[in-house]
Amino acid sequence: MKRYVGGCLVVAVLVAAATATVFAQSRATAQNVPEIPFESVPNFLKMPADVYLGESMGVARNSKGSIFVYHRRDDTRLFEFAPDGTFVKEWGEGVYGFEFAHKVRVDAQDNVWVVDEGTNMVIKFNPEGRVVMVLGRRPEAVEGAVETPQGDPPPAERYLFARPTDVAWDPQGNIFVPDGYINHRVVKYDKNGRFVRQVGSHLRGSEPYQFNTPHSIAVDGQGNVYVADRGNARIQVFDNNLVLRAIYDNVGNPWEVCISPGPHQYLFSSNSNPDANPAASWETSGEIYKMELDGRIIGKFGRAGKAVGQFQTVHGIDCRNPDELIVSEISAWRVQKIRLRATSPQTAAR
Repeated sequence: MKRYVGGCLVVAVLVAAATATVFAQSRATAQNVPEIPFESVPNFLKMPADVYLGESMGVARNSKGSIFVYHRRDDTRLFEFAPDGTFVKEWGEGVYGFEFAHKVRVDAQDNVWVVDEGTNMVIKFNPEGRVVMVLGRRPEAVEGAVETPQGDPPPAERYLFARPTDVAWDPQGNIFVPDGYINHRVVKYDKNGRFVRQVGSHLRGSEPYQFNTPHSIAVDGQGNVYVADRGNARIQVFDNNLVLRAIYDNVGNPWEVCISPGPHQYLFSSNSNPDANPAASWETSGEIYKMELDGRIIGKFGRAGKAVGQFQTVHGIDCRNPDELIVSEISAWRVQKIRLRATSPQTAAR
């Protein structure tokens, strides 16, 4: 029997599969959005000699300010840095679930979670760096390399993923996983990893409750779930039972969403310049939006570009401090610390 995502992974095949599902990047439709002044801290991460970042897919901080970067280099790697950017150590070297990095997140108990689209696994490390939970399963190597289905994929299974993209939790510890490149759904598990329910399916769609590449996810303090429905150029907002509450469709194609911890929570959404760098996208993408949870836009900052202070395919944002973001980028092979400056309370039209 053929599996749609196999175990003996070939990166070139994954990249080709991603290319096959490219969509047009959209110009945001929000009008009169204030520009938020900001600065990028130069030379923030301090790498050891002869150690380099690859495609920086995800970034997250724990409660102590330590920074975790999940990236694709000679192999998928997870690095830890001190709050000042000094390299500390590598996590999970040789772990079976590391193959093609997609996201790293840190939960309220400082557990570190990685999402690997190459092995179809979501892996939880405790604060000491030991694996304590695995969601999904890496198919056996004998089943061959990654296959992207020609036509519709088979129905999604409760405990198997097909290139998952992110992970988030509500205050009770329930786990939400967007299963987003081959399947197009969001799955809710309880804190012990037992299936609860899902929204979406194995098929792409553009109607409410459907997805076209759910690429990122965040949960607010009330347990509401914000899904970056990237291919549909919108954020769908659900309550904790995955009942649709709102759609925000004015901030372009959201590659990454992040919600600050509060007490006043903000939603950040990146209309990222695609990693393929199509010429037409440079003038229509690259900015990051700062929003209220109800969708009102406070402002935006950044533009597409390769220089420091510009953004080349933002794929991860840590907004633990909403005035000091840590941003990871694919094409630029880097992580930037971004400091936002104070702005007026004016908000843009929705």
